[in-house]
Amino acid sequence: MIRVLLADDEAMVRAGVRAILGSDGGTEVVAEAGDGHEAVELTRAHRPDVALLDIRMPRLDGLAAAEEIVRTVPGTAVAMLTTFSEGAYVTRALGGGATGFLLKSGDPYELIAGVKAVAAGAAFLSPKVARYVIGEGLGGGRLIREEQARARAAVLSPREREVLGLVGAGLSNSEIAARLHLVEGTVKAYVSAVLGRLGVRNRVQAAIVAYEAGLVES
Repeated sequence: MIRVLLADDEAMVRAGVRAILGSDGGTEVVAEAGDGHEAVELTRAHRPDVALLDIRMPRLDGLAAAEEIVRTVPGTAVAMLTTFSEGAYVTRALGGGATGFLLKSGDPYELIAGVKAVAAGAAFLSPKVARYVIGEGLGGGRLIREEQARARAAVLSPREREVLGLVGAGLSNSEIAARLHLVEGTVKAYVSAVLGRLGVRNRVQAAIVAYEAGLVES
């Protein structure tokens, strides 16, 4: 059972999201918060698998709450759930350590799939967000970024590049292990090595490098 903290300042939104997650049968909302400060405190208290945060909340916004949760509760994955998809929000959320960015306007399936993905240690971006990240990027022209990404990936071993491509495809460690016929602990070590050698903070940032380096199969 995936344990989720849900933070949104609108009670009706929380009720709707809770109902969607509950319909899957594999997810349980263990705590709800109405502002970012409460979200941080409840995450520390309940240690959920996933903290699902709105961006615009009183006292402490979701972006700041996400950064604090990543810093103080590293065992909890953070995903943003919002109506706002402007580049500045995406950039700060992903730069702050969030591994999921979901839009309230998306299909309910996206919400369930996204929560499952980040809980499993993978990354998940709503299609609209993914198009922005890959098409517009988080800085610099696309051709320059692609060249830089290929250069960064070139320092990896063939197996590390293979793992990076599967991270970019959104696979969890267990799924990568099954695909490559490795034990999950070995995959975890490969992923940690890849993050370190690329100089990125999390799987989302690694996935961006994988896309821009052309390592993700279409």
